Amino acid sequence: MIKTTVARRYAQALFELLDQSTIEATRGTLSGLGQAMKESAQLRHVVASPAFGVEEKIAVLTALGDKLGCPPTGKAFLAQLVKKNRVGFLPEIADAFGKLVDESKRTQPVTVSSATDLPPAEQDRIRTSLRETLKREVDVTFQTDAGHLAGLQIHIGSTVVDGTVRGRLSDLQVLLTRE
Repeated sequence: MIKTTVARRYAQALFELLDQSTIEATRGTLSGLGQAMKESAQLRHVVASPAFGVEEKIAVLTALGDKLGCPPTGKAFLAQLVKKNRVGFLPEIADAFGKLVDESKRTQPVTVSSATDLPPAEQDRIRTSLRETLKREVDVTFQTDAGHLAGLQIHIGSTVVDGTVRGRLSDLQVLLTRE
């Protein structure tokens, strides 16, 4: 709870500092750094360990930010995170910042999962249908999961629409075991 509140505040502050031309570059940088923090035990060790000084931590994050195309405001933001001992919140800040960018663009991220790869024509039809249903632009990510057997599972924010065979079988099992 506290982590997400802090992350939202920092993301909001950064979003308000940036101009439109640097928002996407900053989003990419924060996403990349957030993913690196999740995946790299070495990076987490460097930014969390008192054995490394503030300047060393800032140098590491700035170097990574440079490789990801971070604008100057983003680098200053990363330095502030280190100085305020909030760099551990970077993955959550990246997520919160991404949500702010999507809201400002009136874009809804959607994940569509199916048992097999969908042909491009079907992907376009799903994208169009989602855009019309949600009455806004959608950023659709298509994934495959053989466990679905058949059908689609759609994630829109915290809402999941499960039209997969596996989902229907699970619902049927619950119904039959309840009686």
